[in-house]
Amino acid sequence: MNKFQLHEKALKEIRKNKYNVAILPLGSTEPHNMHLPYGTDFYIADALARKVCEIASKKGAKVIQLPPMPYAVNTNLLEFPMTISMQPSTLDAVITDITKSLEKHGIYKLVILNGHGGNQMRGFLRELYTKTKVFVTVLNWWDAGIKLEAGIFERPGEHADEKETSMLLDIFPETVNMKNADDGAVRRPKVKSFEEGWCFYVRPWKSYTKNTGYGDPRKSTRQKGQRYISLVSEKIAKMVVELSKAKMAKGFPY
Repeated sequence: MNKFQLHEKALKEIRKNKYNVAILPLGSTEPHNMHLPYGTDFYIADALARKVCEIASKKGAKVIQLPPMPYAVNTNLLEFPMTISMQPSTLDAVITDITKSLEKHGIYKLVILNGHGGNQMRGFLRELYTKTKVFVTVLNWWDAGIKLEAGIFERPGEHADEKETSMLLDIFPETVNMKNADDGAVRRPKVKSFEEGWCFYVRPWKSYTKNTGYGDPRKSTRQKGQRYISLVSEKIAKMVVELSKAKMAKGFPY
């Protein structure tokens, strides 16, 4: 039995341990080009959370992983069949209830390990800040790994690309069908300034992509995924160890 996943534990074991950090893997259920499964985002978030918990626990962190959330904000992919989407307000309400439950049980540090780009929660976190004593931080695994990509991936993109495909080839290879992968090309916006990234807008994924892919996955390998997952997990685990050992006080984390 795994030592760090709440959903794999029984009450007797939970009562024996004291945790001060919870990790919530947050994914989505949506298509990922023609070759990756709909569960890609939560498979990756869950796999990273498991590895982070293992590394951080060995270094003294009192950490537990919550069950992964497979649903998220996918309002701009609903034109694709079987995309499952929450409204942002629904996601906010679910996270609020999870946070209140943790507070009830004396866990005052929550790390949301996000695996889906549509889960933007900065405004929500400002609101939640006034409602709970729990310190909440959200991280996107690709942001944690942005400086670690060099020398690993030849054609990184954003969705069902070489990076995500290589990760799935490592953690869940039986779900990947590389024969069905296309080049992941996307269309350019009519407003050229939008390509510079400083204007935010909701991208209509049906008109933006061919088959939901963004980035060419055809150079993906398991070895690339394994190396990248190891580096990203170590980086996130370092933060979790520091967070676990930091004493909670007024004005935390300062």
